[in-house]
Amino acid sequence: MIRVSWDDGFKKSYRKQTARNRELADRFAQNVELLCKDPHTPQLRTHKLSGKLRDCWAFSCGYDVRVVFRFIDAKHILLIDFGSHDEVY
Repeated sequence: MIRVSWDDGFKKSYRKQTARNRELADRFAQNVELLCKDPHTPQLRTHKLSGKLRDCWAFSCGYDVRVVFRFIDAKHILLIDFGSHDEVY
């Protein structure tokens, strides 16, 4: 199973986005479970990023919420950012 860590910036943006949205927090928890099992499962719509985020990947957590992350190694993922499409890209 893959281990997931939260960057300090991720923690801040996560708290901000989920403070009044329990449904989003629950959806995120479900998606992180999927990420730990298989980061490339089709349900997450995981994709490689380009440009200034070329070393990163992202997955969807609802219609307009994205989670940006980086593979530290084959068994460790670092979550970097959480927010709407426009906020994280």
